[in-house]
Amino acid sequence: MKLLRSILSLAFLLAGFVALAQVDYKKLDAYYEKALKDWNAPGMSIGIVKDGKLVFAKGYGTVEVGKNQKPDEHTLFAIASNSKAFTSAAIALLVQEGKLKWDDKVRQYLPYFTLYNTYVSEETTIRDLLSHRVGLGTFSGDVIWYRSQLSAEEIIKRVRYLPPAYNFRAGYGYSNLMYITAGEVIRKVTGKNWGEFVTERFLKPLGMMRSVPGTTYLKNMVNVATPHELVNNQNQPTPWVDWENIGATGGLISSVNDLSQWLIFNMNHGIWGMDTLLTAASRNILWTPHNNFVVDHTAKNPATHFRGYGLGWGLSDYHGRLRVGHTGGYDGMVSVIQMLPEENLGFIMLTNGLQAPLGALPNYTFDRFLGKPERDWSKEQWESTLKSKKEDTRIADRKKARVMNTNPSLAPGRYAGTYHADIYGKIMVTEQNGQLKLSFEHTPDFSATLRHWHYDVFEIVWDKPQSWFSFGTVRFNLDNNLNIVGLDFDVPNDDIFFEELKARRLK
Repeated sequence: MKLLRSILSLAFLLAGFVALAQVDYKKLDAYYEKALKDWNAPGMSIGIVKDGKLVFAKGYGTVEVGKNQKPDEHTLFAIASNSKAFTSAAIALLVQEGKLKWDDKVRQYLPYFTLYNTYVSEETTIRDLLSHRVGLGTFSGDVIWYRSQLSAEEIIKRVRYLPPAYNFRAGYGYSNLMYITAGEVIRKVTGKNWGEFVTERFLKPLGMMRSVPGTTYLKNMVNVATPHELVNNQNQPTPWVDWENIGATGGLISSVNDLSQWLIFNMNHGIWGMDTLLTAASRNILWTPHNNFVVDHTAKNPATHFRGYGLGWGLSDYHGRLRVGHTGGYDGMVSVIQMLPEENLGFIMLTNGLQAPLGALPNYTFDRFLGKPERDWSKEQWESTLKSKKEDTRIADRKKARVMNTNPSLAPGRYAGTYHADIYGKIMVTEQNGQLKLSFEHTPDFSATLRHWHYDVFEIVWDKPQSWFSFGTVRFNLDNNLNIVGLDFDVPNDDIFFEELKARRLK
């Protein structure tokens, strides 16, 4: 019996090697190279984790347009919202240690935490923060923190002015603000900020020695990718923006090599070497759907049977296997992490541009390991992306609706003044040499020149290129006596909602 057991164990081990050997890495390599060119991405680093090892790691393109340096598995990129899984894991550690509970009320730790009504403010739990179900809309309030100089606490104190998009725990609204809040809970409980805690409890133990929680750590580091904006469909280098203050929602900077350790750790269910950092209970709660999405069960042979959000992870099924992952979007960089834990298989892609096949390359890679039929996922996603861009006529419609040869109601100096938005603070309009200038109290990078558009509407000409938005206008609202009473913004985009500002003029 002992000999038979040994033979069976050896057979299973060899079967694993055979399955791995059947993957054509040269074909994968060529596919990734072609995808980079098709998507007009500056550069990317890709890693594949299988059976506890980084079995493929390679960089493509360049770390910066105009330079010859290629990225590799050690090149640093911002991973943005892939940081959220570190935040939920950090909370899990504190639960394990008895320092808080998943269903503790947030106000127990942050008494100032206030949402759109008293009941929700009092009942919101730690678990709610991490599963995007408090009632706020997706990306609602990101205009508060994005590029701002506000502290995390000051950001959270402004959330009370955001209206709900749906009832408490009755829907899904991806909320960066709630992860910022979770970061402050960690600070309150441990006395350490998010970056310090995550570095001490995860980055160092897992040997993620090049990973850092903010751009201030990059000063003396080499092999760092440069972010790129898309300007007239051309990739142009842009400066790094520090997200350290809101690190819990997206502040980590890492590499394929370091993140492979993170994936190995997660697919080993929280065990690293001889140490159990996350218990089975923690692993199960993090990978349990807390917010479920509708899927089409009426479709013939549906590819997906469930989709949802756990705690810091997106969850679904892929060819009958559990799929766990997340994406990230940073100024000039996007990324994706995906795992099929039952196959002990993971995929990492880090890029230094804003266009990348985030869904396509994991799918293509997983199909190769699972022996599925060939499918050009990158081509399909690129065609879908082009179709979406063509159908997005928001800016074109606004430009078409412009009424030419109109004049503003007032002289330029009359529009100058200080305006106030409850969710943000002060917004200033000043007159300089006959031109109107726009500035934001906490966000110097939002400065702009106002150029007359039509009537009392002015085009916003940003002083600096922006990653997530471009064209926009601001309307000065007048009362019946032609006194300016407030501002309404219209900056069509999918990420930063200036229309939430609702600024009124201060007397």
